[in-house]
Amino acid sequence: MIAFPNAQINLGLNVVSRRADGYHNLETVFCPVRLADALEVIESSSFSFQITGIDIDGDPEKNLVVRAYRLLQNDFDLPPVEIHLHKLIPTGAGLGGGSSDAAFMLKMLNSLFNLQLTVTQLERYAARLGADCPFFIGNQPAFATGIGDQLQPFPLDLSKYLLLIVKPAFSVSTAQAYRDVVPRTPAESLVTLLKLPPQNWKESVFNDFEPSVFAQFPEIGQIKATLYRHGAVYASMSGSGSAVFGLFPHSPTDLTNDLPSGCSVYR
Repeated sequence: MIAFPNAQINLGLNVVSRRADGYHNLETVFCPVRLADALEVIESSSFSFQITGIDIDGDPEKNLVVRAYRLLQNDFDLPPVEIHLHKLIPTGAGLGGGSSDAAFMLKMLNSLFNLQLTVTQLERYAARLGADCPFFIGNQPAFATGIGDQLQPFPLDLSKYLLLIVKPAFSVSTAQAYRDVVPRTPAESLVTLLKLPPQNWKESVFNDFEPSVFAQFPEIGQIKATLYRHGAVYASMSGSGSAVFGLFPHSPTDLTNDLPSGCSVYR
């Protein structure tokens, strides 16, 4: 069985308050995008996990895909499987690639072995792997609150725009981004603001991580400014960075020539 776990972008991201448990209450709209990994899983006589594409270091057992398999294996009599993850979504970019891989793995195992888990049950398993993992179970635009795990469907149509994602040559530490962010109560809900045309978002829809991340990594702020110079109606860092996306009414010309050295551009 093969699936293509897609990335997501954050349309607005308000860090509302710090919680007693050390996490933060958020307000954001998750939006799925076309950029995707490839994930294959087949039943086998022994367990194996292979990664190609973007190199990912670390213990394979700590990879979210393997953790998703182990999570269901604890509750169901799953046979060994061979897993092949071809990684194309950049890591440390704020695009949710690892969370998407994990959620798609849960869905694939549910289908492959006829576990008959409902969407709600899959979301509960996904939440045990990461705060934004449940989003990728439904994989539709959603208004997210809490730590990003409380989801409400959100009507959104960006089909008239070209979406470009720019990833600089470096990543941003999520932990560092949270340490430096200043929580605030938004003056107006994203639910209201994002119902306006995207041309109105520049002056009202913000990512609260940008001030502190741009101060530490000015190059990311330069990428955002470059997207606006080339005609984006809206541009923003996604999540805690380092990727920046722009919505364009038409394909920009000579954009790559103006971006900092080492940037990758995804459509």
